[in-house]
Amino acid sequence: MNTVMNEALRVRVARIAREAEDILSYELVAEDGGTLAAFEAGAHLDVRIPGKESTLRSYSLCNDPEETHRYVIAVQRDARGRGGSRAMHERVREGDVLVVSPPRNDFPLLFARGYVLVAGGIGVTPLLSMARQLQRTGLPYTMYYCARAPERAAFRELLSMPPFADHVRFHFDGGDPDKGLDVSGLLSTRAPGTRLYCCGPAGLMKAVRDASVRHRWPWEKVHFESFGADGVGALATREDTDFEVTIRSTGQVLSVPKGQSVLNVLRRNGLRVTSDCEAGSCGTCVTRVCEGEPEHRDTFFQQEPAGNQRMLICVSRARSKRLVLDL
Repeated sequence: MNTVMNEALRVRVARIAREAEDILSYELVAEDGGTLAAFEAGAHLDVRIPGKESTLRSYSLCNDPEETHRYVIAVQRDARGRGGSRAMHERVREGDVLVVSPPRNDFPLLFARGYVLVAGGIGVTPLLSMARQLQRTGLPYTMYYCARAPERAAFRELLSMPPFADHVRFHFDGGDPDKGLDVSGLLSTRAPGTRLYCCGPAGLMKAVRDASVRHRWPWEKVHFESFGADGVGALATREDTDFEVTIRSTGQVLSVPKGQSVLNVLRRNGLRVTSDCEAGSCGTCVTRVCEGEPEHRDTFFQQEPAGNQRMLICVSRARSKRLVLDL
């Protein structure tokens, strides 16, 4: 079990509910019936998913941080994913006991005079927790929730009713990017003291990032949460470039093209590296760098600088033309 699970919690699945097409929510309570560790809006849990390989996945908490008797997460079944979401949908049942980490927060809700929340698909989960807190504390906010169709919008019924209805704007594009939310128009003006939070697919986050830069939103007022390597890449301040990695033990040189991770290139070439979340948050795939300069795109090393001697190969890339990895 990796470091983020050293203080593992055992929770019981009290309720599973269908929130949208291919999206289930899971209400988790302490196995012993006690109080759960406190969390802040934007926080997530690392969940040890039962199965032969016992994989680790991160899911945002979407209930009110004031609640100490339960955690609520939502999982979208991804048929093209790495199996974690399918296992949650197919194997986990009410009454089961799961092992989770204490809540961690890489996406905190910071103080502001007002908030713009932009959600795409399952990316609504951390923003829903934020909306609950903002609603309870009386701070002004507007949520823009983008989905392909109404039946694919998680918690749509909840968000369509008071007290959320006056603050939430739904946008359904039917799967046509040309009919997507006018992000540039939305961000063309900014009320003083407003913060922007965005979580969703890579395309939406890139559009929001580009529009916030174009319309000169202060960088410290714009916040993103990414659920995977694709999203991390979309938020990078530099465009992806090709580079090479050299395997120190064998001298083998591999090309890492744009849009592909070091981890996946290694796998395709028969090299097995232990990994878990593959979103840059758990630290399982940390690898020593012998030569070259990595470009860090993870959230794991936010509190402790990684330097040039190590990197998370699931999301991070290279600033130099070549990296020599201690593999």
